[in-house]
Order: sequence, then structure tokens, then C-alpha cells
Amino acid sequence: MIKKLSLFISIILFGSAFGQKDKEVLQKQNADLKKQISSLNATLNQTKQESKLSISYLNAVNQKLTLREKVYTNTQKEKRFIEDDIYRRQLEINKNNRELEVLRKNYAEILVKAYKTKGVQNKVTFILSSRNIGEALSRIEYLKRYSEYQDKKAAEISNKANEIKKNIALKKKSVSEKDNLLLSQKKDLATIEIERKQKQDLLNEFKKNEARLTAEIRQKQVQSKDLERQIRNIIAEEIRLAKAKEEAERKAEAERKRLADIAAKKEKERIEAENRKKLADAEAERKRAEAELKRANELAAKKLEEEKKLAETNKAVERKAAAEKATREAAERAKAANDKVVAAKANEAAINKKNEDAKDEAEKKVMKSYGVGSTVGSNFADNKGRISFPVEKGSVTHRFGRQPHPVFKNIIEDNIGIKIAVSPGTKARCVFPGVVSSIQSINGSRTVVVKHGNYFTVYSNLATTLVKANQQVSAGTLIGEVGSDFDESITLDFQIWNGENPVDPLGWVSY
Repeated sequence: MIKKLSLFISIILFGSAFGQKDKEVLQKQNADLKKQISSLNATLNQTKQESKLSISYLNAVNQKLTLREKVYTNTQKEKRFIEDDIYRRQLEINKNNRELEVLRKNYAEILVKAYKTKGVQNKVTFILSSRNIGEALSRIEYLKRYSEYQDKKAAEISNKANEIKKNIALKKKSVSEKDNLLLSQKKDLATIEIERKQKQDLLNEFKKNEARLTAEIRQKQVQSKDLERQIRNIIAEEIRLAKAKEEAERKAEAERKRLADIAAKKEKERIEAENRKKLADAEAERKRAEAELKRANELAAKKLEEEKKLAETNKAVERKAAAEKATREAAERAKAANDKVVAAKANEAAINKKNEDAKDEAEKKVMKSYGVGSTVGSNFADNKGRISFPVEKGSVTHRFGRQPHPVFKNIIEDNIGIKIAVSPGTKARCVFPGVVSSIQSINGSRTVVVKHGNYFTVYSNLATTLVKANQQVSAGTLIGEVGSDFDESITLDFQIWNGENPVDPLGWVSY
């Protein structure tokens, strides 16, 4: 039973360490959530002059309510961790009390036993009654250890009592934390109820103004379609001009290539003529070396044959030595002749390589002078997912594609880009290097189209523009100040086109 109890307490203590860690994580999360709530409150206060009947305002209220509910949920979890901690502390206190009771009982038994053992009480008599000096020393050591044992048991009782005090203090601290947390929860619940009512009031306001707002939304959709047609025309014209330029460039490239080929051919012929005599001389030198090698090899073979004959006929030693010498000399001449052939061939190969290298270099030089093969492309597509966001800070209120309106479900939106709600005074910025293709003023707001090779980015609903047509722009170049929408919210309409097809910007930008 004691073993099972110890195991149970060990498991609880093991869980305590993890519980403490989880509690700290929750507290950190709550601190971050409260910062976000504070930021949203600041944004809502900053935009209080705008119409509250805007999707961006409703989104901010919704987001704040969601964060509040997350804080409340985390607080509930934190409360459970504190309750678990209180329970664990109480178990520890109970365990410590039981251990203290056992220690006190054991210590009392030691004192009773010591009292009954008179020899131990009268230490001097106990030592002097020893039979010899050895026994006396043993009794002194025994008394010393017995005294230390008593002190140790007394210290254990004191430590255990201090441990109980410490656990009681920690339990009281946890109880106080729980009380504070319950008070905080009560305030959070009251705030959540207030904000839920604010949200409901806002939705009621939307409902009350549904006729006016839906009419404005439909009018805005008509304007958006008109803007889409104009953007399509702008992009189609850009693509037509690009194709015409590409075709003209292709023809010019072909003509440059033709002229360059003629010039390169002439230059190659000149180099070929200059090197022809060198090649002929090298070839003649190689042939002379080969003939000399042949004669040397024949002479060496003849001398070797003579040497063999002398050896067979056992003629005089002197004549044999002379024959061997002649054979060695013939072999050396043959080797020298062979080296000459190798050198002649290497020379001939070097001249040939130099000739080919000179012709290749001449061709490259001519092609470069005629401007052949000098076009470059865009790398917009290579940076998909890493392209910068068009504003420093903002929240997406309307996403790409066909979907119901966030409030009025009977209205279907068909967005070819995204809408980003921002603070007043926010400036849109270019997301990638390119060239300003067009600046249009449509329905009182401005639209800037930037070309990035085969891709285009579109920045609409601008109050002012800070760029000019045909201007080279970089990532981060300020395009213009974002203007207000029909519901008086400050909203940027942002689009990305792949040729004549709009694509979802959230698949391209880093958001």
C-alpha cells in the first residue's frame, strides 16, 4: 500500500513539472494575445472617424472578440493548472505531516530508551566502568555516534517542519493566484459580453442599412467590373506591344545573325589564310621528321642484325664491341628522330588548336559587335511566395475568387484580387522590380499597373500616385497613398496577373 501511494505521489510530482511549464506557456500566450487586443483597440480608435458599417471594422471587432475568447480559454486552462497545483501541495503537506509524525514517534522512542539506559545518561560512569582502555575508547565512540544520531533525528524533524511550512506557503500563494485569476475571469467575461453585444449591434446596424449597403456594394461591383475591363485592355495592349516588339526584335536578331555570320565567315577565312603556310611548314617538318625516323629505324634494325650475325659467327671481341656500339648509336638516333616526330605532331596540333580558338574568338567578337543574343528575361515567377506585401501593415478583408459577401450572404463576390484594410495615410508600395505600365483615373480613384516581364501587379483605390508612366521601380518603391472605399474604410485593391489571367495574390506574396 505504501509503495502504491509513493508511486501515485511520484506521478503527481512528475506531472507538476510539466504542468508548471504549460502554465508558463499559457501565461506567455495570454500576454501576446493581450498585446494584439491592445493593437486592435488602437486601430479601432484610430479608425473611429470612419464608417462603422465597413467590413474592415467588423473584421477588427470579430478578431478582437476571438482573441478575448482565446484569453478566457487560456485562463480556464491556467485555473485548472493552479487547482492541480493546490491539490498536489495538499498531498505533499499530508505526506509531510505523516512523515513528521513518524519522525517524532521514533525520536520519542530514542529519548525513552536513553532515559531507561542509565549508563548512557551518566556518561562518565558509563566510560569509567569499562574493563580496559580499549572498551573505554569504544564506549566514548559509541556515545559520540549516539549523540550525532540524536542530533540528526532532531534536524530531520526540524527540516520536515520547515518543508511543511514552505508547502503551506506555496499552497496559499496558489490559492491567492486562483482568487486573482477568478477575479480576472469575471472581468474578462463581462468584457466579452459587452463586445458580443457590440458585435450584435454592429450586425443589426448592417441589417438595418442592408438596402442602402447592398445597393452600394452592387454599384461597387459594377465599377470593379468596369475597372477589370480597363485593366484587361491595358494588359492586352501591353502584351500586344510586347509581342510586336518581340517579333521586331526577333527579325532584327535574325538580320544581325545573318550579317554576323557573313562577317564571321570572312574573319575565319582571313585567319585560315594566315595560318595555311604555318600549317604547311609544320606538315613538311613532320614529314621530314618521319622520314628521318624511318631511316634511323632501318639503320638501327640493320645494325642489330649485324650484331646478331657477329654473335653467331663468334668473331673477334673488338668487332663485336664495335657492332654493339654502332647498334646503340643507331638506336639513339632513332629515339632522337622519334622525339622530333612527336614534337612536329604536337606543333601541328597546337597550330590547329590556335587556329580554331582564334576563329571561335573572332566569331564571338563579331556576334557581340552585332548585338546577337543579348536579351534578358524576368524572374518574377521564380520568387513566388517570397514577393513582398504591398503595404507595411494591413488585414485582408476580401479574398480572391468567387465567394459570399462576409455579411450579406445573398451577394456573391467575384474578386480578381484581394482587398487590404489599412490605417489612414498608408502608402502602397511596389512588390517587385518592374516598369510602371499605366496610371489610370477611374471613378475618382487612381490605379497603377506595373509590368514585371510576363507578369503585372495592379494597385487600385489610390487617393494619390507617387510614380510616373514608364518609370523603373524597385521592390519597396512607394506607389501612392491608399484612398477610402464606398464604406469610408481605407482599402487597397491589389491584383497579380499572369499575362491576361488574374491569379490569387496570397499564393505569391509573403503575408
